[in-house]
Amino acid sequence: MSYSDLLSDLTGLLDGECDPIANAANTAAVIWQYLPDINWAGFYFLKRQQLVLGPFQGKPACVRIPMGAGVCGAAAASRHTIVVRDVHEFPGHIACDSASNSEIVIPLIRNRRVIGVLDIDSPRIGRFTEPDRAGCEAIAALYLKSLAG
Repeated sequence: MSYSDLLSDLTGLLDGECDPIANAANTAAVIWQYLPDINWAGFYFLKRQQLVLGPFQGKPACVRIPMGAGVCGAAAASRHTIVVRDVHEFPGHIACDSASNSEIVIPLIRNRRVIGVLDIDSPRIGRFTEPDRAGCEAIAALYLKSLAG
């Protein structure tokens, strides 16, 4: 798997489209297609200080996550990517899928405001590395760029 291939395909899918839901759906699908050893990939969007489930691939998920709660809420509140080697060691982890063992969450910041997060889970402890952080942050940046039209 190559992040450059993933980003190239995603660029083609997002080109010319600015709808946030359509682009989130295609972004989640491309992540699901390209990244090995994952069991969930998707978006949560910030509404009234809660992260609300958006387009995703994987098993049904938690619908609402308060700001600051769990890995998603912590990433949104801190405005920084969080990579969790073992979610069972993360204080306040919210287990939507008991098969998830590691996670990466990238905050989506547009016009200096957090609008949501990109969340990817894996059943494998230690799945996400520094190259994954860079690749997933590039995916999030490409998604955010698409919203400008």
